[in-house]
Amino acid sequence: MIVIYGIKEHLDPIKARLSDAIHASMQAILGLPDDKRAHRFIPLAAEDFYYPGGRSPAYTVIEINMMQGRAADTQKALIKELFRRVEAEVGIAPVDLEITLKEQPAHCWGFRGMTGDEARDLKYSVNV
Repeated sequence: MIVIYGIKEHLDPIKARLSDAIHASMQAILGLPDDKRAHRFIPLAAEDFYYPGGRSPAYTVIEINMMQGRAADTQKALIKELFRRVEAEVGIAPVDLEITLKEQPAHCWGFRGMTGDEARDLKYSVNV
């Protein structure tokens, strides 16, 4: 699951393009299938979103929750691809984008009535 935070006035108009750019990055680097898109947008009022100095109101946070198993080089490639693609396709400069990968062991995931370590029918590999 991916959670995206930003100031409402800046985030709302770009949600679809940002979702497309994020998913294309996930497909290119992690091999996720077309139908594996789980994005949650959290548009915030400007007074509820404090961000670091040197950033603009376009500052956006992307938190990617995923099962543990990707190699460090794969994770770094994903982050770099997100910076590249989001800037090219959505217009958010890298200085205004924060990306966090949050990994949890497979047994900490629950979906379709089972835990992640019990799933045997994933259409993608976690260990890449």
